[in-house]
Amino acid sequence: MTFKVIVLTASIVLMAMAGEATAAGCLKGAAAGGVAGHFVGNGHAAVGAAGGCAVGHHMAAKKAKQDAARTQDQQAAQQGQSQAR
Repeated sequence: MTFKVIVLTASIVLMAMAGEATAAGCLKGAAAGGVAGHFVGNGHAAVGAAGGCAVGHHMAAKKAKQDAARTQDQQAAQQGQSQAR
């Protein structure tokens, strides 16, 4: 009984301390990887989901970096136009 209380208390404290998780792209990648792993063979769905999550997160980070660069370029172009007037 005491062990259960300690584990419950520790889990509540850890959940309260946890920050915001950003799983950008991970869920889509994990779903696709899990399905692909399922069709490959027995027991490969979890491995496919983990790999898909990693790839999906990488692709989402890459897209976010490209979007940030595009936004910065657009802002610089707008400032150049307003200074020319």
